[in-house]
Amino acid sequence: MSDLESLALKLISSGPHKVEATPRRVRALFGGVWLFDTISARHVWEHQYYPQFWVPISSFAPSVLTKSKAIDSNGSAFLGVVKGNTKTTDRVLIFEKGPLEGLVRVEFKAIDEWLEEDQPIYGHPKNPYTRIDILPSSRKIEVKIGGVTVAESSSPKVLLETGLRPRYYLPKISVKWEYLSPSNTTSICPYKGQASYYNVTIDGKEYADYVWWYRYPTAESSDIQGLVAFYNEKVDTYVDGVLEKK
Repeated sequence: MSDLESLALKLISSGPHKVEATPRRVRALFGGVWLFDTISARHVWEHQYYPQFWVPISSFAPSVLTKSKAIDSNGSAFLGVVKGNTKTTDRVLIFEKGPLEGLVRVEFKAIDEWLEEDQPIYGHPKNPYTRIDILPSSRKIEVKIGGVTVAESSSPKVLLETGLRPRYYLPKISVKWEYLSPSNTTSICPYKGQASYYNVTIDGKEYADYVWWYRYPTAESSDIQGLVAFYNEKVDTYVDGVLEKK
Protein backbone atom coordinates (compact mmCIF):
# COMPACT_ATOMS: atom_id res chain seq x y z
CA MET A 1 0.00 0.00 0.00
CA SER A 2 1.37 3.40 -0.98
CA ASP A 3 1.74 6.33 1.39
CA LEU A 4 -1.05 8.16 -0.45
CA GLU A 5 -3.41 5.21 -0.04
CA SER A 6 -2.58 5.05 3.67
CA LEU A 7 -3.25 8.78 4.02
CA ALA A 8 -6.56 8.47 2.18
CA LEU A 9 -7.75 5.58 4.37
CA LYS A 10 -6.80 7.51 7.50
CA LEU A 11 -8.77 10.54 6.29
CA ILE A 12 -11.75 8.36 5.36
CA SER A 13 -11.85 6.67 8.77
CA SER A 14 -10.86 9.54 11.08
CA GLY A 15 -11.27 12.69 9.03
CA PRO A 16 -8.76 15.53 8.84
CA HIS A 17 -7.56 17.41 11.90
CA LYS A 18 -9.26 20.57 10.60
CA VAL A 19 -10.62 22.05 7.34
CA GLU A 20 -11.00 25.75 6.58
CA ALA A 21 -11.82 27.74 3.48
CA THR A 22 -9.15 30.23 2.46
CA PRO A 23 -9.86 33.53 0.68
CA ARG A 24 -6.49 33.34 -1.09
CA ARG A 25 -6.27 32.98 -4.85
CA VAL A 26 -4.32 29.74 -5.31
CA ARG A 27 -2.66 28.59 -8.54
CA ALA A 28 -0.39 25.69 -9.48
CA LEU A 29 1.96 25.57 -12.47
CA PHE A 30 2.97 22.12 -13.68
CA GLY A 31 4.70 21.10 -16.89
CA GLY A 32 3.89 24.40 -18.59
CA VAL A 33 0.18 24.28 -17.65
CA TRP A 34 -1.82 26.08 -14.98
CA LEU A 35 -3.60 23.13 -13.38
CA PHE A 36 -6.05 25.38 -11.56
CA ASP A 37 -6.70 29.00 -10.64
CA THR A 38 -9.14 29.18 -7.75
CA ILE A 39 -10.42 31.22 -4.83
CA SER A 40 -12.18 28.13 -3.45
CA ALA A 41 -9.22 26.13 -2.12
CA ARG A 42 -9.32 24.61 1.35
CA HIS A 43 -6.68 24.51 4.04
CA VAL A 44 -6.72 20.91 5.24
CA TRP A 45 -4.73 19.97 8.32
CA GLU A 46 -3.87 16.31 7.76
CA HIS A 47 -1.90 16.62 11.02
CA GLN A 48 -1.74 19.34 13.66
CA TYR A 49 1.28 21.26 12.40
CA TYR A 50 0.43 22.97 9.11
CA PRO A 51 -2.15 22.63 6.32
CA GLN A 52 -2.07 21.38 2.77
CA PHE A 53 -4.06 22.84 -0.11
CA TRP A 54 -7.02 20.77 -1.28
CA VAL A 55 -8.69 22.12 -4.42
CA PRO A 56 -12.20 21.56 -5.80
CA ILE A 57 -12.38 19.14 -8.71
CA SER A 58 -14.33 21.79 -10.60
CA SER A 59 -11.38 24.22 -10.40
CA PHE A 60 -9.05 22.07 -12.51
CA ALA A 61 -8.43 22.94 -16.14
CA PRO A 62 -10.08 20.59 -18.66
CA SER A 63 -8.34 17.25 -19.28
CA VAL A 64 -5.50 17.73 -16.77
CA LEU A 65 -6.97 15.53 -14.00
CA THR A 66 -7.94 11.85 -14.24
CA LYS A 67 -8.74 9.07 -11.77
CA SER A 68 -6.53 5.98 -11.85
CA LYS A 69 -7.43 3.61 -8.98
CA ALA A 70 -10.13 3.31 -6.33
CA ILE A 71 -8.73 3.28 -2.80
CA ASP A 72 -11.75 1.87 -0.97
CA SER A 73 -14.75 -0.24 -1.92
CA ASN A 74 -17.21 2.60 -1.26
CA GLY A 75 -15.75 4.85 -3.94
CA SER A 76 -14.84 7.52 -1.40
CA ALA A 77 -11.33 8.20 -2.67
CA PHE A 78 -9.19 7.54 -5.72
CA LEU A 79 -5.60 7.84 -6.74
CA GLY A 80 -5.25 10.26 -9.62
CA VAL A 81 -2.94 11.71 -12.23
CA VAL A 82 -2.40 15.28 -13.37
CA LYS A 83 -0.90 15.99 -16.76
CA GLY A 84 0.99 19.03 -17.97
CA ASN A 85 2.38 19.69 -21.43
CA THR A 86 5.73 18.08 -20.63
CA LYS A 87 5.18 15.70 -17.72
CA THR A 88 2.72 13.92 -15.43
CA THR A 89 2.55 13.05 -11.75
CA ASP A 90 0.55 10.44 -9.89
CA ARG A 91 0.98 12.11 -6.49
CA VAL A 92 -2.72 12.92 -6.45
CA LEU A 93 -5.71 12.06 -4.25
CA ILE A 94 -9.31 12.62 -5.38
CA PHE A 95 -12.16 12.45 -2.85
CA GLU A 96 -15.72 11.92 -4.06
CA LYS A 97 -17.36 11.17 -0.69
CA GLY A 98 -16.83 11.96 2.97
CA PRO A 99 -15.51 15.07 4.74
CA LEU A 100 -13.31 16.00 1.75
CA GLU A 101 -15.93 15.30 -0.90
CA GLY A 102 -15.22 17.02 -4.20
CA LEU A 103 -11.66 17.98 -3.27
CA VAL A 104 -8.28 17.04 -4.76
CA ARG A 105 -4.87 16.93 -3.13
CA VAL A 106 -1.86 17.33 -5.42
CA GLU A 107 1.37 16.78 -3.54
CA PHE A 108 3.01 20.11 -2.90
CA LYS A 109 6.53 19.02 -3.88
CA ALA A 110 5.33 17.53 -7.17
CA ILE A 111 4.25 20.93 -8.51
CA ASP A 112 6.67 23.26 -10.31
CA GLU A 113 5.34 26.40 -8.64
CA TRP A 114 2.56 27.33 -6.25
CA LEU A 115 1.23 30.86 -5.97
CA GLU A 116 -0.89 32.57 -3.33
CA GLU A 117 -2.22 35.58 -5.19
CA ASP A 118 0.97 36.48 -7.14
CA GLN A 119 3.42 35.39 -4.43
CA PRO A 120 5.34 32.10 -4.84
CA ILE A 121 5.23 29.83 -1.80
CA TYR A 122 7.80 27.22 -0.88
CA GLY A 123 8.01 24.02 1.13
CA HIS A 124 4.36 23.80 2.12
CA PRO A 125 1.39 26.15 2.47
CA LYS A 126 1.70 28.70 5.24
CA ASN A 127 -0.26 28.12 8.40
CA PRO A 128 -2.62 31.11 8.78
CA TYR A 129 -2.20 30.82 12.56
CA THR A 130 1.60 31.07 12.47
CA ARG A 131 3.20 34.45 13.07
CA ILE A 132 6.82 35.52 12.81
CA ASP A 133 8.30 38.48 14.68
CA ILE A 134 11.92 39.55 14.21
CA LEU A 135 13.04 41.83 17.01
CA PRO A 136 16.34 43.68 17.42
CA SER A 137 17.89 43.01 20.81
CA SER A 138 20.80 44.17 22.95
CA ARG A 139 21.00 40.93 24.92
CA LYS A 140 24.42 39.34 24.76
CA ILE A 141 24.42 35.99 22.96
CA GLU A 142 27.39 33.64 23.24
CA VAL A 143 27.47 30.31 21.42
CA LYS A 144 29.79 27.51 22.51
CA ILE A 145 30.37 24.12 20.92
CA GLY A 146 32.57 21.59 22.66
CA GLY A 147 33.48 24.26 25.20
CA VAL A 148 34.79 26.63 22.51
CA THR A 149 33.17 30.01 21.83
CA VAL A 150 32.26 30.13 18.13
CA ALA A 151 30.09 33.27 18.09
CA GLU A 152 29.40 36.23 20.36
CA SER A 153 27.20 39.28 19.81
CA SER A 154 25.34 42.00 21.69
CA SER A 155 23.23 42.94 18.65
CA PRO A 156 21.26 39.82 17.71
CA LYS A 157 17.92 39.67 15.94
CA VAL A 158 15.52 37.42 17.85
CA LEU A 159 13.15 35.50 15.58
CA LEU A 160 9.95 34.42 17.30
CA GLU A 161 7.80 31.92 15.39
CA THR A 162 4.51 30.62 16.77
CA GLY A 163 4.98 27.35 18.64
CA LEU A 164 8.77 27.26 18.27
CA ARG A 165 11.65 28.32 20.48
CA PRO A 166 13.35 31.68 19.84
CA ARG A 167 16.16 31.73 17.31
CA TYR A 168 19.06 34.15 17.65
CA TYR A 169 20.37 35.54 14.36
CA LEU A 170 23.84 37.03 14.68
CA PRO A 171 25.92 39.32 12.45
CA LYS A 172 28.55 37.43 10.49
CA ILE A 173 31.27 39.57 12.04
CA SER A 174 30.42 37.99 15.41
CA VAL A 175 31.35 34.48 14.21
CA LYS A 176 34.77 32.84 14.47
CA TRP A 177 34.96 31.68 10.89
CA GLU A 178 38.05 29.53 11.38
CA TYR A 179 35.69 26.90 12.82
CA LEU A 180 33.09 27.00 10.02
CA SER A 181 33.02 25.49 6.54
CA PRO A 182 30.26 25.55 3.90
CA SER A 183 27.84 22.63 3.72
CA ASN A 184 25.98 21.43 0.63
CA THR A 185 22.76 21.21 2.64
CA THR A 186 19.83 23.50 1.88
CA SER A 187 16.30 23.65 3.25
CA ILE A 188 13.09 25.49 2.42
CA CYS A 189 10.84 27.36 4.83
CA PRO A 190 7.62 28.98 3.55
CA TYR A 191 8.04 31.84 6.02
CA LYS A 192 11.76 32.54 5.57
CA GLY A 193 12.90 31.12 2.22
CA GLN A 194 15.84 28.89 1.27
CA ALA A 195 18.51 28.38 3.91
CA SER A 196 22.15 27.45 3.34
CA TYR A 197 24.22 25.73 6.02
CA TYR A 198 27.68 25.60 7.56
CA ASN A 199 29.46 22.80 9.36
CA VAL A 200 31.46 23.49 12.52
CA THR A 201 34.72 21.68 13.27
CA ILE A 202 36.18 21.75 16.79
CA ASP A 203 39.36 19.79 17.62
CA GLY A 204 38.86 17.61 14.55
CA LYS A 205 35.21 16.79 15.30
CA GLU A 206 32.66 17.95 12.74
CA TYR A 207 29.24 19.21 13.77
CA ALA A 208 27.33 18.99 10.50
CA ASP A 209 24.81 21.67 9.57
CA TYR A 210 24.78 23.37 12.98
CA VAL A 211 24.61 26.84 11.41
CA TRP A 212 22.31 28.31 8.77
CA TRP A 213 21.58 31.59 7.05
CA TYR A 214 19.38 33.12 4.35
CA ARG A 215 20.99 34.90 1.44
CA TYR A 216 17.63 35.92 -0.04
CA PRO A 217 14.91 35.55 2.61
CA THR A 218 11.24 36.20 1.96
CA ALA A 219 9.97 39.76 2.31
CA GLU A 220 8.40 39.04 5.71
CA SER A 221 11.76 37.79 7.04
CA SER A 222 14.04 40.29 5.30
CA ASP A 223 15.47 41.47 8.64
CA ILE A 224 17.50 38.24 8.97
CA GLN A 225 19.15 38.55 5.56
CA GLY A 226 22.83 37.70 5.82
CA LEU A 227 22.68 36.83 9.53
CA VAL A 228 23.58 33.40 10.92
CA ALA A 229 21.78 31.21 13.45
CA PHE A 230 22.83 28.17 15.44
CA TYR A 231 20.65 25.26 16.53
CA ASN A 232 20.28 26.32 20.15
CA GLU A 233 18.97 22.85 21.00
CA LYS A 234 22.34 21.42 19.90
CA VAL A 235 24.85 24.04 21.07
CA ASP A 236 25.45 25.81 24.38
CA THR A 237 23.77 29.21 24.11
CA TYR A 238 24.36 31.81 26.81
CA VAL A 239 21.89 34.70 26.98
CA ASP A 240 23.26 37.54 29.11
CA GLY A 241 25.58 35.00 30.69
CA VAL A 242 22.86 32.46 31.53
CA LEU A 243 23.02 29.05 29.83
CA GLU A 244 19.81 28.41 27.91
CA LYS A 245 18.11 25.03 28.28
CA LYS A 246 18.47 22.80 25.23
